[in-house]
Amino acid sequence: MPRVLPTALFAALLGVALLSLPAAARSLDAIKASGTLAVCANPNALPFASRKGPRHGFQLDLAAALAQRLGVGLTPEWVISRYDMFRAPCDIVMESIADAEVQSRSGIELSKPYRRSGVMLAVRPGDHTRSLDDLARGHKTVGVLVSSLAAMMLNQRGIETAPDIFEDDLLDMMEKHEVDVAAVTAASVGYYNLRHPKARLRVVDVFESDPDLSWNVAVGMRKPDPALRQAIDEAMAQLMADGTVKRVYARYGVAVLPPR
Repeated sequence: MPRVLPTALFAALLGVALLSLPAAARSLDAIKASGTLAVCANPNALPFASRKGPRHGFQLDLAAALAQRLGVGLTPEWVISRYDMFRAPCDIVMESIADAEVQSRSGIELSKPYRRSGVMLAVRPGDHTRSLDDLARGHKTVGVLVSSLAAMMLNQRGIETAPDIFEDDLLDMMEKHEVDVAAVTAASVGYYNLRHPKARLRVVDVFESDPDLSWNVAVGMRKPDPALRQAIDEAMAQLMADGTVKRVYARYGVAVLPPR
C-alpha cells in the first residue's frame, strides 16, 4: 500500500526546495515554447500522486487540467526526498500551503487558493463526537501522526492518543477498534472510504479554528513572471467555476471545501 508523507509536511518541503533549485524559473512564454508544464509530485503517494496504476492522484489530475488550460502538456518531476527536490526543474507544486509564514520561509509565490485542507477527526458511523470536549468526556483514544501538532494539542488537553507514522495505518487502527477516532486529513478519509466502502467513515472539523491545523491550498510557483501568475490564477478560477476541481477530487472520494 502506498505510504503517504503527511500532506502539510510534503507541501512545505517542496516549497522550500523550489527556492533553491538549480534550474532557472521559467516564464509563461518559455513554458509555452517548450510545450509542457513541469510539476513536482511524489511517485507513490495516492490519493495525492502516483507514477503507476490507473489512478494518478488528484494533484496530477488537477495539474493536467491546469496545463491543458494553458495550452501545454504536463511533465511530472518525481521527487521523494529533499535531495530530489533540490534538483528537480519544477514550475509548480500543487496543494502548496497558502500561509504567509510558510510562504516567506519557502520563497515560493502562490496562486489564489482553490480549496481548504487540514487535519480533521475521522469518526465511525454512529459516533456523535462533535468537539474536542466530546473526546475528553467520552474518554476516547485518538490515533495521531507521530510528533504532529494535533498530537501535541490533544496531549495538552489530557486526551489519550495512539501514534503512528502513516494516515492510512491510523484509519486501519480505527477499523480494528484499536483507536476510537483518528486525527487525519479529509483527503485520506475520503480515499479510504473509496477503497473500503463498508467503512463509511466521516470527518468532523474539530480543528477548524486553529490556523496550524486548517489551511487553504494553492498552486505554488517558483518566481513566476506576472504573465504566468495571471494565467494560472485565471485557469484555476475557470477550473473551479466549471466544476473541474470538484470532479477531480471526487474521483478519489474527496469533497472539496471552499477556501476561506
